[in-house]
Amino acid sequence: MNSIRLRSLPHLLLAFVLTFAGIQQASAQAAADVKKEGVAPGGAAAATPATAAAPAAGGGDAAAVAAGDALFKGNCAQCHAVNEQVVGPALAGITKRRPISWILPWVKNSSKVVASGDDYAVALFNKFNKQQMPSFALSDKEITSIVAYVTSEEGKGSQQAKAGPTAENQPTTAGGADEAGAGKYVDILLIVLVVVLIVLVVTLVIIGNLMKDVLRGRKDLDGRDVEILEQRFDWGKFYRSPVLRGIVGVVFALVLLYEGVQSVMAVGLTQGYQPTQPIAFSHKLHAGEHQINCAYCHTSVYKSKSANIPSANICMNCHSQIKTESPEIKKIYRAIERKQPIQWVRIHNLPDLAYFNHSQHTQVAGLQCQTCHGPIQNMEVVYQYSALTMGWCINCHREMPINSKDNKYYDNLVKLHDSKNAGAPFTVSSNGGTECSKCHY
Repeated sequence: MNSIRLRSLPHLLLAFVLTFAGIQQASAQAAADVKKEGVAPGGAAAATPATAAAPAAGGGDAAAVAAGDALFKGNCAQCHAVNEQVVGPALAGITKRRPISWILPWVKNSSKVVASGDDYAVALFNKFNKQQMPSFALSDKEITSIVAYVTSEEGKGSQQAKAGPTAENQPTTAGGADEAGAGKYVDILLIVLVVVLIVLVVTLVIIGNLMKDVLRGRKDLDGRDVEILEQRFDWGKFYRSPVLRGIVGVVFALVLLYEGVQSVMAVGLTQGYQPTQPIAFSHKLHAGEHQINCAYCHTSVYKSKSANIPSANICMNCHSQIKTESPEIKKIYRAIERKQPIQWVRIHNLPDLAYFNHSQHTQVAGLQCQTCHGPIQNMEVVYQYSALTMGWCINCHREMPINSKDNKYYDNLVKLHDSKNAGAPFTVSSNGGTECSKCHY
């Protein structure tokens, strides 16, 4: 009779392990592709300059409301809401309580209006514990736009609260629902495949043992068949194999080499650095939930080389009225009483040999804070999101196109670029943005 050859149990288990590893790797890659996270320039809600331009004359009510929306969020939203009291009074119905001729000087210099003895201004000042409203260098047109926005929003908060969450006011993240659904299906598929493989392996083992029992009862087996039937896998010989030892040695050496190279390349890099701060300040609460404009605290981010750390006085604009009994807020009070600055721990550092200008990137280039700092509005404790290496900066300069529209400064440069690089975008690198002297001088 023909020889009967059977697969041993170790071979089946090895095949199962290899198959499972391949499926797990494929599913992990799929999940990584689904959940891949990144902040594209302009992709997240970001700060806008406090001096947002008002609409051109004749732009219509919609344009005025849109401009007022931006101005309100950049200047007023830290202390006011339209339909509820925050630090200051709710602004709904302001045009019914006060004429526009009163609102204009009040926004520009409330202290002057109070000092003039205006009855309404004095009563409002006393009602809110003599909390002084900051002065704003806004034009009459910009203030009128804010009033138009406030008027358009009156009553919306209460209506939405009664109607319940809608597709427009539910908090969402870009592609969040799709990512969660796809990730769920990948996990279910992986579980089903694993269960099927386990059932298959158990079935094969049972069938193999049954066949062995049947064959052992037969009398017509020759010596070769008996030898195959009774063979066992020699694990000791497998462990002593020079091939196995060689493979393990090579893999071990490669792992050590890889880790060594990674360690050397990471010298001086602080990506992921997340120190504990002296006061538990949450960007997720302030910039995320309350949507406070970044420029409200970091006042020089649009006009200076550096984005300054806010002083305790800026904190007190709100916290002289809000959460005054909080242990963390009391730390601000103590710093002010002792006339000492809060010792914040700096997170983002560039070497002294590199020049970087915030206003050039935020005001001129129009980049949003999240482009470099990541999803700052979701961070309870801020950490360094980007690598901030020279290669990281150069790659951005090579890929980032310059908005040269309606800017005569770039006209000749764009023409020269297009004559030599037809079809290629006019990037920062095209304008000399990768020259050494741009950052090192």
